[in-house]
Amino acid sequence: MSDIWQRDEVDSPCVKLCALHPAEGICVGCYRTGAEIAAWSEMSPQERRDLMETLPERAGRLKKRRGGRRRVTNR
Repeated sequence: MSDIWQRDEVDSPCVKLCALHPAEGICVGCYRTGAEIAAWSEMSPQERRDLMETLPERAGRLKKRRGGRRRVTNR
């Protein structure tokens, strides 16, 4: 017996930590761009899968810092 409530769609990578990195332009939580986040609901399952494959590579673009402001180098 099939479950009529089960859907065959790709889950959003959103982790509810939503903030676009100012320099990289990607979300610090899910690594999508603002345009990709906005287009998610209109994407086909294959487009979503393709995008999901690229997200782990983007994580390295965000430098992890220990807090505080960006260091000022020209005083």
